[in-house]
Amino acid sequence: MTPTSEETLIKQYGPLLSINQLATLLDRSPDGLRITLRSSGEWVSKINATRLRLGRRVYFRTAEVANVLGIR
Repeated sequence: MTPTSEETLIKQYGPLLSINQLATLLDRSPDGLRITLRSSGEWVSKINATRLRLGRRVYFRTAEVANVLGIR
């Protein structure tokens, strides 16, 4: 059975993506992604909904990001 793209992302990055990992996945610079995530828009609100804050660090739930990006 072939793993889904979501399973591949989870295997590669784990259950949580750092801002740097998400930027790499989206082919953006980390600073550019941070600026984008502070703006408004449908895509931005969906990505921000996957955000998880642990102390001072910000992570994004890998499975939910895959769903937002339409990766199956």
